[in-house]
Amino acid sequence: MRENILDKSADLFLNYGFKSVTMDDIANALGISKKTIYQHLENKTKLVEATTLHMFHIISEGINCICALEKNPIEEIYEIKRFIMEHLKDEKSSPQHQLQKYYPKIFESLKAKQSCVMEDCVVNNLNRGVQLGLYRDNINIEFISRLYFNSMMCLKDRDIFPLQNFSMNMLMDNCLEYHIRGICTPKGLDILKGLIENNQS
Repeated sequence: MRENILDKSADLFLNYGFKSVTMDDIANALGISKKTIYQHLENKTKLVEATTLHMFHIISEGINCICALEKNPIEEIYEIKRFIMEHLKDEKSSPQHQLQKYYPKIFESLKAKQSCVMEDCVVNNLNRGVQLGLYRDNINIEFISRLYFNSMMCLKDRDIFPLQNFSMNMLMDNCLEYHIRGICTPKGLDILKGLIENNQS
């Protein structure tokens, strides 16, 4: 039952936001009583914490599975982007903004976990890209990995990128292209152009 509660909570939080969704909403969506939820999670803060951790583990495992396929690094980045978008539902409700505003401790803890996973993934991607001649061999990998992660976090800032003007899908596509064009070799650029053309068709 706990797993069902977390799955449904994640779905509602991503669609409507962490602040907007109540315990009643979750209970009604599951067809159970609030008392049943409280048997597994003592309050909404604990529910938000458990749900964000649950979502983090699902996405982290998915990213690890994609990385284990050892596709070429440029394809890998786009595959990870597709996977994340499927699970985050284009983030229509600005859940990160609400999490940061109303649950700052949970937000900071989640961000630290995301940073560790992303740094390992991005550093590995950059190193393989250099080895395969897709990325320039003079790039500063530590600098670029940190810049990339923080750029991705910045995309979710609704003060900078309001939802009515920018979809998350468009933002991520543009950020990925900007990132890869800045580090790739002519060989890598050919792969990037092919991926962009396939995405548009």
